Amino acid sequence: MQNIRSDIRSWLWVVALFVVLQAWPAEAGQRLPDRVQTGSLLWETARGYRTATTIDTGVDMKISGLVARVSVRQAFRNEGPEWVEGVYVFPLPDKAAVDRMRLHIGDRFIEGDIREKEQAEKEYERAKAEGKKTSLVQQQRANLFTTQVANVAPGERVVVEIEYLEDLRYEDGKFSIRFPMTLTPRYIPGNPLPDKQGNGWAPDTDDVPDASLITPPHVGSSQNHRIALTADINAGMPLEIVASRYHPVIVTEVGRHYRVELTDDRTYMDHDFELVWQPIPSGQPRALAFTETIDGKPHYLFMVMPPDQDRAPAVRMPRETIFIVDSSGSMHGVSIVQAKRAVSLAIKALQPGDRFNVIDFDSYTNALYPSSVPVNDIVVEDALNFVRQLQADGGTEMRPALEMALESPPTETHLRQIVFITDGSIGYEDEVFSMIEETLGNARLFTIGIGSAPNSWFMSKAAEAGRGSYTFISALHEVREKMDGLFRKLENPQVTNIEVLWPSGTVVDTYPSIVPDLYLGEPVVAKARASGAFRPGDRLRISGNSVTGAWSTELPLDSRAVSEGVGALWARARIDELMDGERRGAQPGETRAAILETALTHHLVSKYTSLIAVDKTPARAAGDPLSSEQVPNLLPYGQNMNAIFGFPATATDGPALRIMGAAWLLSAVLLIVMIRTTRPGRKRARRR
Repeated sequence: MQNIRSDIRSWLWVVALFVVLQAWPAEAGQRLPDRVQTGSLLWETARGYRTATTIDTGVDMKISGLVARVSVRQAFRNEGPEWVEGVYVFPLPDKAAVDRMRLHIGDRFIEGDIREKEQAEKEYERAKAEGKKTSLVQQQRANLFTTQVANVAPGERVVVEIEYLEDLRYEDGKFSIRFPMTLTPRYIPGNPLPDKQGNGWAPDTDDVPDASLITPPHVGSSQNHRIALTADINAGMPLEIVASRYHPVIVTEVGRHYRVELTDDRTYMDHDFELVWQPIPSGQPRALAFTETIDGKPHYLFMVMPPDQDRAPAVRMPRETIFIVDSSGSMHGVSIVQAKRAVSLAIKALQPGDRFNVIDFDSYTNALYPSSVPVNDIVVEDALNFVRQLQADGGTEMRPALEMALESPPTETHLRQIVFITDGSIGYEDEVFSMIEETLGNARLFTIGIGSAPNSWFMSKAAEAGRGSYTFISALHEVREKMDGLFRKLENPQVTNIEVLWPSGTVVDTYPSIVPDLYLGEPVVAKARASGAFRPGDRLRISGNSVTGAWSTELPLDSRAVSEGVGALWARARIDELMDGERRGAQPGETRAAILETALTHHLVSKYTSLIAVDKTPARAAGDPLSSEQVPNLLPYGQNMNAIFGFPATATDGPALRIMGAAWLLSAVLLIVMIRTTRPGRKRARRR
């Protein structure tokens, strides 16, 4: 009898342990985005649970000269039985100057006002509590924004319209504009902080204090998250090519205007949109200048092409190329295939006399060789085999990989070039930018953005900090084309020591204040504000050093076109430089004051300012409940939920999961022991 009681007690302990472990995963896995939408309103349907708020988007681009004004209409619809507040985190271009917002309610609309961020938040919370329809647009990163819309009635559709200005990219004779449709989930390292600012799936951590604001939930598929997009191009010159890289479009020419629209006006928002157009050869611009006067001060946007270096005599010096390849979980699927193909092409393009190395990283860093090695057939084949076996999993710990590349002893006889291939899906961007600037030395860093929705701000800013250039590869069919363009940049000497000289007697505030090095096919682009008007005949002079020696050109300041938005683009560039200064240690109080003054004057959303719109009439009775929910994003095309979220996205769940695993192992051992110790006893009892 004593043995039976002991067996029963032992089995009860095992059962109790199993019950605890069955309940634990729901708690231990709370930070996984596919399991939690904190604050979300979920309601039951025949197909299971889903969020009540749906969203669709309409985009209209008006492109004139070097400036685009883009309208983004986000339609929130409440399909649930209760009043809701929708919170939607979404990407915009990293150079977007967001300056307008309207809240559409039926046939009416309320114009948004710019406010200091804290004041806007208070106004929004007060209006929300009073039952008034209200919307708030805030910036979380240079390319990441949040729209909140409160007091949406059951069955109601409310539209938030956002407008921004952006200057175009010009490279290799082509203009382009890119519109991001979703975001790749960011990797969030660090230890969790006690409080949480937002409703994202990640806790705020000591490495990423605002992680909960930049980690919206994702869904693998949806009947919503559709987009209708149109663009009107007024290039001011005849065009030879108008094309979309990744989406089928219809192009209609009317005079010198070109209208572009998606073939399917219900396209899923899972892949960035990129529009490209090219002037006919006789119309290729050598210089363009636009102006806008605000409060009596003229603002300028200019673009000047440097000399055609492909026509210059070839001058080649030996290169040391270090390839850094991101093989973390967010690179799963099409992205890792693109990355492997890109770096394989680059390795094959190396020349005798060059040196190279390959560094792979996910949660850990792994280098092919301890340091760079001379190019020969054997090491090239080793490198290609190394790249072929790369698999995408783990976290995005890019700091050790960058440190390994940047801090390795340089070869004095070789030009060091670092090629960094990643989707940039991290939450600690500022830390990486500072590390690059502090350890770059004489090297140059070139970034390649991989995937259907890379972090464009990280790619462009990291290249800027590394005094290189950036390239996006978003489809397998363009890998060779894009890599060939990168090879031309790597192999051609850059234009350096560029100076912008304005006529004497006028104070001019120009951004970037230091023009970066340029590579083949890239123009000098700058924004400026003058203290007063220039005199007839005044000219802008730009000079630098090219492969053929000293180079300079002049641009008449009285032959310029008027263009709306130039002032806002100058203000956005000024804010960017002020933010860089804050990251580098400038006085936070002085920086904040300067950003506030610039953003409020030009009506721009920034780190310290937000757009707020409030309806005057309450819509929800004070006693009616209001639920808040985070509207999910579509997972980028080619990515897989399990590949990205099959492991903790932060370092915070590791200890809990390890303990849980050990507990499961212990329970299994106990079970085996119990089975083995109870069976003999039963046999002995039968023999008696």
